Amino acid sequence: MAISADLGEVLEKVVNDLVENGRYNSKSEVLREGVRLVQEREARLRELEASLEAAQVEAERDGWLDAEAVFDELKARYATGRKTA
Repeated sequence: MAISADLGEVLEKVVNDLVENGRYNSKSEVLREGVRLVQEREARLRELEASLEAAQVEAERDGWLDAEAVFDELKARYATGRKTA
């Protein structure tokens, strides 16, 4: 099934340059690669969203960490590390 797409002047030039420079064999190849990259990005975004949802569920179950306590612990840990280094 053929698809017609108006890329606009700038993107059309990018596609043409990629083909003319031999990076891709055809405009279709460039567009297929672009769609594959969008698919990969969307999959990573779904993974990130799932991870964030899981973290929120865990935080609601176990409680949120107090930011000041975390920073105090990190400061103490790194201050100790510098003294012994």
